[in-house]
Amino acid sequence: MNILAIECTHAALSVAVMNAGVVAEVRGTDWKKAAESLVPLIEEVMAESALDLKQLDSIAISSGPGSFTALRIGMAVAKGVAYGLGIPLVPVPTMPAMAASLQDEPGTVMAVIPSRKGEYYYALYLPEELASGVWHDEVKRGSAADVVAASSLASSVSGGTVVVVGRQLNEIIPLLDGSGAVYREADRFSASSLFFAAERLFAGADAAELNGVAPDYRQMFSPNGGGE
Repeated sequence: MNILAIECTHAALSVAVMNAGVVAEVRGTDWKKAAESLVPLIEEVMAESALDLKQLDSIAISSGPGSFTALRIGMAVAKGVAYGLGIPLVPVPTMPAMAASLQDEPGTVMAVIPSRKGEYYYALYLPEELASGVWHDEVKRGSAADVVAASSLASSVSGGTVVVVGRQLNEIIPLLDGSGAVYREADRFSASSLFFAAERLFAGADAAELNGVAPDYRQMFSPNGGGE
């Protein structure tokens, strides 16, 4: 299967192509310029993959939660490409995909994504959930203290270390000392991380109609809500 994947939900930008199992990926240098960068990145990765756009079977998009602006831009570009080619658009939830990028880490993984200023989305995933690709949709939102308390409780219940994964979580990192959790920067989470779930969803006939695909904002947008 040939899939084009886009990940630009928060703090990073990447585009990848899977050509019969072989992956090519390019990353943008300025996430906040996604509107200007996505199409050139798509052209670059398609050239690197030696595929023509017409050879694509589907588009995968990291669907959120994340930045309101970035989610909207990424979804618009993905829909435009999918519509122009007449192929399915497969939304992949960002949090479990980010957690699954750490499958080689033992124990429970907590994915964390910034929400409004001083708030975060967070969700816990067991190793067997991440390995299966059948992910739950239980996402909570709270303060840095709430995130740390949840990771500490999970560590206590499981009796093992909880791995907290995110991007630039500078408020949370120092609070994790003594919590039973460790932090990992989400360097391995990128567009290529979407392929596993995208293939499963496509094969399961869950690939959505274009009009039915929408960003997973997880909150009502407010111009004064703070943050991207």
